[in-house]
Amino acid sequence: MVDIWLSDDHELGIASLEVPVAVDFKDIETSLEAYRKLLLIRTFEETLEALFAKGKIPGFVHTYIGQEAIAVGVCTNLRTDDYVTSTHRGHGHAIAKGIDLNGLMAEVFGKVTGICKGRGGSMHVADFSKGILGANGIVAAGTVIAAGAGLSIQTREEDQVVICFFGDGGINKGTVHEAMNFCSVKKLPVVFVCENNQYAQFTSRKLTTSVSDLSVRGVAYGMSTESVDGNNLVEVVEVSRRAIDNAREGLGPTLVVADTYRFGGHYVGDPQAYRSEDEVNESRRRDPLLLFENYLELHGLADSDRFELEKETISKLVNKAVMFAEQSDYPEAHTATDYVFTDLIEGRQ
Repeated sequence: MVDIWLSDDHELGIASLEVPVAVDFKDIETSLEAYRKLLLIRTFEETLEALFAKGKIPGFVHTYIGQEAIAVGVCTNLRTDDYVTSTHRGHGHAIAKGIDLNGLMAEVFGKVTGICKGRGGSMHVADFSKGILGANGIVAAGTVIAAGAGLSIQTREEDQVVICFFGDGGINKGTVHEAMNFCSVKKLPVVFVCENNQYAQFTSRKLTTSVSDLSVRGVAYGMSTESVDGNNLVEVVEVSRRAIDNAREGLGPTLVVADTYRFGGHYVGDPQAYRSEDEVNESRRRDPLLLFENYLELHGLADSDRFELEKETISKLVNKAVMFAEQSDYPEAHTATDYVFTDLIEGRQ
């Protein structure tokens, strides 16, 4: 038994995962909702790869393909008012937290109808209405933002939780250690989720980190630690639930290390000379979508026909978002500074 979040707010079979309901994860509808989230992230990212190749998306695109079970598994346990800080590889986090798909796609296109009015682009997506405090192009910058959000929650005496996503490259940044130490000292409600996808840009983790078990970094700061197979959705849900419950109950932060693999390059178009094709192909044998499909089949919850039906439904949803983005306008030049600088608060200089 695990707790996951559901709602009756469906669009083409996608739930917003907002209302807490204790359910058996082997329940058909519950499992299919989770599968749809995995599939939605995968389809969205694969669509971006194709669009970027056609020159329709400005800047760089960093896809989340291969890591979907982490975002879905963690965010399954969150409320709408819980916070998330993200990374340059953040579309999956945003989708799992319930961001509007049309707005996200338009934002990646740089259109005025984007969730950030076209100012954020692929790497700086934020939506405060969903608790998404922002993705960040600066590696591990979200950790100190998460610490600040956690302090705010504690000061306001609320029971929200902050999820801070970062990677195995980011775990060696000084800001990560400052944030973990601060959160541990103050017992802030922050869960640090290290997505160990084995590469920091173009460099293997084995060449940059002196320990093989990244969770020991949390031990140094006296916080709880968890390690989990980041490709196994069911395990991620269960492990992250413990960490989130502890944070919500005032027991302080946890470092969760989710081991996974980045199927794509650091960015779309990366030649990937630093790793072999055999290595990538071997990793695909543990594709989180395939693993969860096997789980569903094993427990008699779905079959190949159902998977194809869900894929068709999700494809329509993503194509609808692409059409929305393509038909939207770019921001006008004279609005370049709009939504960038805050207005002065009356009575203050």
